[in-house]
Amino acid sequence: MDLANLNAFIAVAETRSFSLAAERLHLTQPAVSKRIAALEAQLDVRLFDRLGRDVSLTEAGRALLPRAYQILNVLDDTRRALTNLNGDIGGRLSLATSHHIGLHRLPPLLRAFTRAHPQVSLDIRFLDSEVAYDEVLHGRAELAVITLAPQTAEPVLAVKVWDDPLDFVVAPEHPLASKADITLADVAGHPAVFPGGNTFTHHIAQRLFEREGLTPNITMSTNYMETIKMMVSIGIAWSVLPRRMLDEQVVSLPLPGVQLTRQLGYILHRERTLSNAARAFMALLDAERD
Repeated sequence: MDLANLNAFIAVAETRSFSLAAERLHLTQPAVSKRIAALEAQLDVRLFDRLGRDVSLTEAGRALLPRAYQILNVLDDTRRALTNLNGDIGGRLSLATSHHIGLHRLPPLLRAFTRAHPQVSLDIRFLDSEVAYDEVLHGRAELAVITLAPQTAEPVLAVKVWDDPLDFVVAPEHPLASKADITLADVAGHPAVFPGGNTFTHHIAQRLFEREGLTPNITMSTNYMETIKMMVSIGIAWSVLPRRMLDEQVVSLPLPGVQLTRQLGYILHRERTLSNAARAFMALLDAERD
């Protein structure tokens, strides 16, 4: 079975689009279509239904997809295991991370790593933590440095590196900034900008309000912490931000008895053979553990 054809199949299955798959693979759309046609001819089945612009997996396609992941992962594992035998730290390290961690936590680690191991080619993808989790789960990234989920299921292993305290924040001129004895109910009555509903950080903050029987007035959402900080700084909403991001643009709201934190760390696939480069980067992360 041709591996290039399998990669094209996975790309189309994940993007549900021949044109988007072509962009991902740096190919033309006809080239992707040709690879899919060759795979369908080899297997003597139809893998995709094409209804106008909609592309969906057939029953045969759904059956093939997990096996395609497995085939490519086994091949990658074999390559890494053989490469690891010589003890060299080189080759390609596929690393996924969130935008916030990539900006605020990783730069000194990446600087130290690239200086110590200049022969390693870094493939860094900036993704939402939840998307990065799937990248590791499906073998498309060796490691992901992300906001950790409250619970991580097998076969993914999560290792905490940093505690990341969260504060309720507003602009200095926001009405809540000058109010004494603020309660969570006071905060809930004002417009908020929150991380997207699919994010781990959103769930952490949401559960705090739910325990008090409150519903925050979420009027806007975005997954980028820097964008949230900008929106808070102009006075149109409050939010929850990592304490490390606080400066003169936003102020923390004192809420007695309220403590929020999230855990940042790395995840890996327990059943995947890690490259020497991945192990070396994990050692740097482990040295940072709180």
